[in-house]
Amino acid sequence: MTRHDHLGPRDRPSLGRWIPLSIQHVFAMFGATILVPILVNMDPANALFTAGTGTLIYIILTGAKVPAFLGSSFAFIPALISISRVYGDISWALGGAVAAGLFYCLVGLIIRFAGTGWLDKALPPVVIGSVIVVIGLNLAPTAMNMAMNRTLSDGSSEYSLVMLSIALVTLGVTVAANIFLKGFFSTIPILIGLAAGYFFTLIMGYFFPDYNIINFQIVKDAPWFGLPRFQAPRFSLVPALTFIIVSLATICEHLGDTLVTSKVVGQDFYKNPGLHRTLAGDGLATAWAAFWGGPPNTTYGENIGVMAITKVYSVWVIGGAAIIAMFLSFFRKFSAIIRTIPTPVLGGISMLLFGIIASSGLRTIVESGVDYKDKRNLTISSVIFVIGIGGGRLAFSITKDIQFELTGVALATLVGIILNLLFPSGQITMKEKN
Repeated sequence: MTRHDHLGPRDRPSLGRWIPLSIQHVFAMFGATILVPILVNMDPANALFTAGTGTLIYIILTGAKVPAFLGSSFAFIPALISISRVYGDISWALGGAVAAGLFYCLVGLIIRFAGTGWLDKALPPVVIGSVIVVIGLNLAPTAMNMAMNRTLSDGSSEYSLVMLSIALVTLGVTVAANIFLKGFFSTIPILIGLAAGYFFTLIMGYFFPDYNIINFQIVKDAPWFGLPRFQAPRFSLVPALTFIIVSLATICEHLGDTLVTSKVVGQDFYKNPGLHRTLAGDGLATAWAAFWGGPPNTTYGENIGVMAITKVYSVWVIGGAAIIAMFLSFFRKFSAIIRTIPTPVLGGISMLLFGIIASSGLRTIVESGVDYKDKRNLTISSVIFVIGIGGGRLAFSITKDIQFELTGVALATLVGIILNLLFPSGQITMKEKN
C-alpha cells in the first residue's frame, strides 16, 4: 500500500484519492462482515446494508469526529444461534439485538452523568477477559463441524477428508497472509483466504466430481439489482435479557477499540466527542441493523489497522466506504456469489477467527495484569469457563406460558459479574509496574 499524506478526521480528500481510499476500507471490513451472517443463516446483503447505514449513523451521532467503521460483530454469534434454535426463528434473536443496542445507549447516558468508575467495578478485566475466551471457545465446535463434515442428501453429515483438506488449505493461506504479507494486504487476510479456499474447492471439484459443492445456479437465477431481503425483529423478554447480558462484554470491547483509535489518530475520543456519544452511536447502529434483519454491529479493528498504515484518518473516507457497502448490498448477483462460498472454506476461516476471539480474551487478562495467585481471580475465571464452555443452563417458568432461560455465554457473564461483586477484593489483583 502506498503511504498517503496525513489527513485528519475532518479533512476531505480530493475525489481522485477519496474513492480508492474508501475502497481500501471496504476490502478491510468485507471478509468478517459477510462471514457473520453466513454463519447464522442471514443474508450477507443485509449485513452490508446495515454496516454501511450503521456507520453513517455512528458518524452523525459522534459529530463526524471519530473515524470508525462498524461491521458485523462476532461476539453475538452464540446468542444469535442459540436464540434462533430455541425459538425456531432468527427474528426473536433480532429483537434481542435491538434491546442490546438500546442498552448501549442507556449505558452511554449513565456514563455521561456518572463517569466510568461503576463500569470498571462491575466488569473488571478478569470478568471481561474470561467471558471473551468463552465466546471464542463456544464457537469452536461450529468451526470444526464446518471444516470436517459433509452434508448428505438426507440431511445427515459424515466426516470427509476432502472437506478437511479444503479447510486446511484455506486456513494455511489465511495464516500465511496474516503473518507474512505487508502493507494493505496484511489487513485483508480473510479475503485472501476466502479466495484461495474458493479456488482450491473448484480444483477439488474437478478431480472429485462428488465434491463439486459450489452451486452457481443461484447466481444465474439472481437478478442484477434489488433490495436486500429485510426481516423484522420480534420481541420477547428472554432474548432481550440474553443479548443485554452479552452486550456487557461487547461494551468493554467498544471501550478498547475507542481507546486504540484515539492512540492511532492522536486525539482523545473519550473526551471529545465523549464516550457517551461513541457508545450511543454504536448502540443505535446495532439496534438499526437488527431492525432491518442484519447482525449486530461493532467497531472494526481491521479498519483501524488501515488508518494506522495509511495515516489517513478522514471521516469522509470512512463515510465513502459506508456508501460503497450500501451500494454492494443492492447488487443481488454479488450477494448470490457470496452465498456460494463452500462450507469448508468458511470452516477454515473460522478456525482462525474464533481462536483469535478466545486469544483476545487471554490478551485482555495478560495485559491487564490479572494475578491468578489471587484465589478470587482464579475462582471467578474458573466458574465462568465451566459454565460458558460446558453449556450451563438456567431455566424456570415465570407463568404457565412464559419461561425464562439463560444459557452459555449470557449465563457465564451474569455469574461472573455476581461473583466479582460478592467476593471481597482483599488482595492486589494487578501486577505492580516497575
